[in-house]
Parts: sequence; structure tokens; C-alpha cells
Amino acid sequence: MEHLHQSFSVNFEYKVFFTKAMFDRENKLFENFLKERTEPGVLQKIIFVIDSGVQKGNPALIQHITSYFKPVSFIKLVNDFIIIPGGEEAKNNEAYISRIIDAVNSHGIDRHSYVAAIGGGSILDLAGYVSAISHRGIKHIRIPTTVLSQNDSGVGVKNGVNYLGKKNF
Repeated sequence: MEHLHQSFSVNFEYKVFFTKAMFDRENKLFENFLKERTEPGVLQKIIFVIDSGVQKGNPALIQHITSYFKPVSFIKLVNDFIIIPGGEEAKNNEAYISRIIDAVNSHGIDRHSYVAAIGGGSILDLAGYVSAISHRGIKHIRIPTTVLSQNDSGVGVKNGVNYLGKKNF
């Protein structure tokens, strides 16, 4: 039988940044990161998924993010912050998947835009999973807040949810 034999490889590189006071207007790291990736003539948006434990520990976080993006003209901040409980609950509950997908849909987040996740590994995994399945891939920014998530989900860049009673299925 005749056939074609094809193969391909994908080389992918990414940067890992370390910073403090990320949403302080004096810290231009995040702004510069986004500006380097700006697509001229394309409306780019960013929406945040935040671990509720991080939000509780830093009640002014949303205000800091909003203030940080106020003078930024090249990307539109979506003012619908999605707060989700961290830990395995985030990956076990299908309602959280739907909640993020609904926000992506209703705010017109597409492959030119970003889903940024702030929190532990479960939140980063969940937001990464939704980013991967929406529009065949939306850019995902991981902002890990625990030592484990810095290595496991932040640098390891894995995505996943628990489904059918199976971890990371």
C-alpha cells in the first residue's frame, strides 16, 4: 500500500522571569513583556484568573492590577476578575472550567489575547487547560505564588484538570 511518511519537531523556548511587586507601576517588567508581544492593529486583551487564597491574603490585588494597567494603552484589561478556590477543588469542579470558558467567550478573548493566572499550581493548571482548549489555544501567562507551583506548573508548564475521578485526566 502506498503512503506518505511525514515527521516534524517543534522547538519551543520561553523565558522565566523573577520579580517582586509585579503590579507596582515602577516595575515595568510585565508591561515590557506584554509590549514586546504586541501585534500592531490587533486588539489584545488580558483577563485574570486568581486563586481565592491569594486574593484573601492580598485584598488590594485587584486594585493594584487595575492601577497597573490604567496607563497601558496597547492592551485592554478585562475588568472581570475570576476568583476561584485553589487546591484540588479548582481542578475537581467542572463549574470552574465552565466559568472561565464563559468569561473567555463573553469578553471576546481570542488567540491574540491572554489568560493570566495568579496562584498555586491547581489554578495555573486549570487556567492553562481552558486556554489550551479555547480557540485552539489562547496565550497563557503563569504567575505562580507557591514554591511548588513555581517549579511544577510555572516552569513545567503543564495543564490539566481532574475528570472522571482521575487526577490530571
